[in-house]
Amino acid sequence: MTVADPRATARFLGAFFDELAKWGVQNVVISPGSRSTPLSMTAYELSCRAPQRMSTYVDIDERGAAFLALGMAKASGRPAALVCSSGTAIANYYPAILEAESSRVPLIVLTADRPPQLQGLGAPQTCDQSHAYGTHVRAYRGMPLPADDEGSLRFARQAAREACIAALGSCNPAQNQETQNSLAAPSAATARASHRLAGACFGGPVHLNFPFDEPLKPDVTLPDLFDAGIPCAESAADSAAPGAKPARKPSLPVGVAHVHGGMEGVAAAQLARELLANSVLLLAGEGSCATHEEAQRVLSFARTFAVPVLADPLSGLRSFDDPLVIGNYDSVFQPGGISPDEALNPQVIVRFGRYPVSKRATQWARAREDEGVLQVVVDPLETRDTNAATTVFVRTKPADFAQSMLRMEDGPAAAGANDLSFANAWQRVEEAAAKRIAAVDTGEEPGADGFEGAYVRRVLELAPEGSCLFAANSMSVRAVDTFYLKGGKQLTVLANRGLNGIDGTVSTAIGASRCFGRTTLITGDLTMQHDLNALALQRELRVQRQLADAAGDENRAPKQAAKRNSCETNAGEQGITIVLLNNNGGAIFDMLPQKSQEAYFERLFLTPQDVDFQAAVAAFGVPYSKTATLAEFNRAYRASLDVPGISFIEVPVSLQGLRERYARYW
Repeated sequence: MTVADPRATARFLGAFFDELAKWGVQNVVISPGSRSTPLSMTAYELSCRAPQRMSTYVDIDERGAAFLALGMAKASGRPAALVCSSGTAIANYYPAILEAESSRVPLIVLTADRPPQLQGLGAPQTCDQSHAYGTHVRAYRGMPLPADDEGSLRFARQAAREACIAALGSCNPAQNQETQNSLAAPSAATARASHRLAGACFGGPVHLNFPFDEPLKPDVTLPDLFDAGIPCAESAADSAAPGAKPARKPSLPVGVAHVHGGMEGVAAAQLARELLANSVLLLAGEGSCATHEEAQRVLSFARTFAVPVLADPLSGLRSFDDPLVIGNYDSVFQPGGISPDEALNPQVIVRFGRYPVSKRATQWARAREDEGVLQVVVDPLETRDTNAATTVFVRTKPADFAQSMLRMEDGPAAAGANDLSFANAWQRVEEAAAKRIAAVDTGEEPGADGFEGAYVRRVLELAPEGSCLFAANSMSVRAVDTFYLKGGKQLTVLANRGLNGIDGTVSTAIGASRCFGRTTLITGDLTMQHDLNALALQRELRVQRQLADAAGDENRAPKQAAKRNSCETNAGEQGITIVLLNNNGGAIFDMLPQKSQEAYFERLFLTPQDVDFQAAVAAFGVPYSKTATLAEFNRAYRASLDVPGISFIEVPVSLQGLRERYARYW
C-alpha cells in the first residue's frame, strides 16, 4: 500500500494554487470534507500568507457552494474555484455546472478522489469520478498522485494554466492578480471604463479530479510552499549569481492574451452598406457587453447607423439615458409578439447575445423572419437561435463587431444621411410606455401597495449607484424587465438565465455581492425556499469582515479605484438585501396555459407552501422586516443599505389575480 508524502503533497498543490492565482483566480469556495484536506489546506494557506492574492470561503452545502462561486465568477468575469470531497459531494455541483455551461461562466471545479488502488473495490465514499460532468465542462483532467520532482511540479503549474485557459474561453476579465499588484491604481476614468455593467462571459466550467492517498494532511509549513516549479523565465533573474549577466524577465504579464478582432475587408464593407441602406433594429440580450467601455462602443454603433437598441435588462445598456436605447419594448408588443404598428418593423435585425427575457420580443423577431427580414447574429461562439432564423452569423464579440462597423470608410460619414423616421417611431412608443410604467412609482396607482411592480420600481429607484441588482427567475426577472426604466443610474443587473432554474439563486446572488458594495436580490417565495440554507452564509460573511478588519487598510488602499471590477470590495462595506415578494406559491402559472379552476391547478402548479419566513430567517441570525405598504418598504429598504452581510425584507402579495395586476403594463 502506498503512503503519501505530506511535503510532496504540499509542494505539488502549492505550485498548482500559486499558478491559479497568477492566472487570475482570486476566490476559492470550499465545502469541508476529509479526502479534500490537501486541496482545502493549501488554498487556505495561500489565503493566509497572501490575502490580496486569494480568498477562501467555506460553504458546507456543495450545491450552494457551487452557485456561490458561480455568482463570484459571473459578476467579476474571473474564474472562481471550487473544492469538495469525493463521492456524492461532486454530484451536488451538477446544477451550477449546467448553469455555468449555458451562461458561459468560468468555473474551475477541483474534486478530491480516492487513490487508484481503492477504485472499484467497494471502498467507502468512492465512485468513478472521471469525466463525471460529461460534455458539460470545457475540459477534464485526471490529475496524478502528488509528487515533488521537478517534472511533477512543472506539470502542476501547467495543469493550472490549462484549466484557466479552458475556463476563460473568450472572456476578457480584468488584469491578472500578479499584474495588478505591480501597477499603480488606475484612474477613475479607466476604472469606470472597465467596470462590469453586466454578466457577459464567454467561458465555461472545467473539472480537475485529484486522487489523494493517506496521510491527507499536507505540510503547509514549508517556507517555499508556493515557489516550487516556477518556470526558468520567471525565476532566473532572481537566482542569477553575483556578477553574472542578469537573466531577462518576461515583459508580458502572465495570463491569457485576448486578441480582439471584428469583421474586416469586403465582408465588413458589404454588411456596413446593408445596414446603412435599410432600417435596422438591434436586439441586445445578455452578452451584449460586459463593461462600460464595451457599452459605449455598442452605443456609438447605434448612433452612427441610427439603430434603435431593444435593451434587455441583463444587457447592461439600460444604464444609459440614450434616445436610441429602448427599454420598455415588452410593453409595446402585443401578446404573441404582434407589432402594434408596421412602422416599428425593420428590414434588418441584428442580435447581440441571447434572445431577450421578453417572450414577446422573441416571438416578434420570429414573425419578422417570415417577412424575409435579414437577421444578423453576432456572437463569438454560437448563434443561440431558437427561432432558427439566422441569415448571417458573425463570429466575434458584439463590441468588436460595433468597432468594425465604425471603422468602415463610409460608416461615420453616412450617419447624417440615414433615415431617422424608423428610430423616431421607436422613440415615440418608448416614451409612451415609460410614462405608463413610471406612474406605478408614485404609489398613487390603485392597489399599488399590493402590487409587485410598485416594489420593483422602488428598488430600482432606491438602489445605490454602482450597486448590483440580482433578479431571480420566474416572475422576478420579468418584473424587472417591465419596470426597469433606462438611464436612472448605473446598475449591474444579473440573473441565472442560462437554464432559467430557481435552484441556487440566493447563493449566486450572495456570490455576486462579493464584487459590489451593495447588492439587492429580488425573489419570489418558492425560489427563496429552494435555497433557504444559503442564509447560513451570514456567518461566513461575518468571518470575511473580521478577516478584512484584521488585515488592515494598508492592503486594500491601492485597489479602491478598481475594487468593484474583480471581487475586491472591502468586505466591511458589503451587504445584500433580499427583497422577498411573497405570493405564497407559483403565481406565474396564473399567466400560463396550465391555469384552471380545477383542483389540479393549485395542487400541481400554484403549490402554496405557507412558510413562516420570519422564523426561518431568524434561525440564521439575519435581520428581518415585513412591510405592507410602499411607505414601510421605503423605510425598511433604506435602513437595510447600512447593514453589513445579509438583510431580509418580506413583502406579502396576492397569489391570485397576477394577470389582472400586470394587465395595463403588458
